[in-house]
Amino acid sequence: MSVNVRRFACTPEEVFTALADPWVFPTWVVGASRMRGADGHFPEPGSRLHHSIGIWPFVLNDETSVEVWDRPKRFVLEAKTRPVGTERVVIEVQPRGSGCLVRMEEHAITGIASRIPTPIIDPILWIRNREALRRLEWVARGISRQKSHKAG
Repeated sequence: MSVNVRRFACTPEEVFTALADPWVFPTWVVGASRMRGADGHFPEPGSRLHHSIGIWPFVLNDETSVEVWDRPKRFVLEAKTRPVGTERVVIEVQPRGSGCLVRMEEHAITGIASRIPTPIIDPILWIRNREALRRLEWVARGISRQKSHKAG
């Protein structure tokens, strides 16, 4: 299981506003190349994101489903990344001063990735998710800037 933690310079609400927008999913998820659609009740539990992974011309259509949506604390996803398998991704957010602390945990639950030894797969996931959290903070901070411009 890979665990990444990053301090964000934005609020938990701003992080969850970014997470609630399915159309920014490929902006922060490393490997997601495009959005094809989202269930109308996203991000409620049971809803799905329909996305593609890979780089053209090697693009596969896949989906990610929401297991838990506890705004602004916890978001749990089951991500299908065929042919690699299925992963569970847990994002937890805690307020810290004027910002927040974001923890992302990912582990393979089915497929090829679940059979790769932990000492090999975890560093790969850790590097990917470090970048994902960096991108997610950019998106969330952009939401923060939009709010400040509208207020001013």
